[in-house]
Amino acid sequence: MNKTTLIGRLTRDPEIRTLQNGNTVATFTLAVDRTFKSRDGEKSTDFVPIVAWGKTAELCGEYLRKGNLTGVCGRCQTRTYEAKDGTNRFVMEVVAEEISFLTPKKEQTQSIDEMAEQYDFIEDDDTPF
Repeated sequence: MNKTTLIGRLTRDPEIRTLQNGNTVATFTLAVDRTFKSRDGEKSTDFVPIVAWGKTAELCGEYLRKGNLTGVCGRCQTRTYEAKDGTNRFVMEVVAEEISFLTPKKEQTQSIDEMAEQYDFIEDDDTPF
């Protein structure tokens, strides 16, 4: 089974490209907070690369902006490529099958700091990890 569900904030505006075959692809990174703190009391964030195709990619380009709270359901995909310096690189990314735009339209014009002040994130110190 290969299903991934994430909720996080965009680290930058999506990059939208149209390939030679006419397909549209959107790429962006989602910052996803972990629900627990490390042993030293620090909260961690994972930065997950997301890829969307077709109409979904077009909608991402139209409606998503840096800082938007976004839900992504999809599948994990791995690939390798050769970098310009000749080394092989390994990439794991999520291919989006569904995207939920969770930032209300009226808040999309606010700064990230203004939005963060409106949300009280729950910290779960009882997670047994």
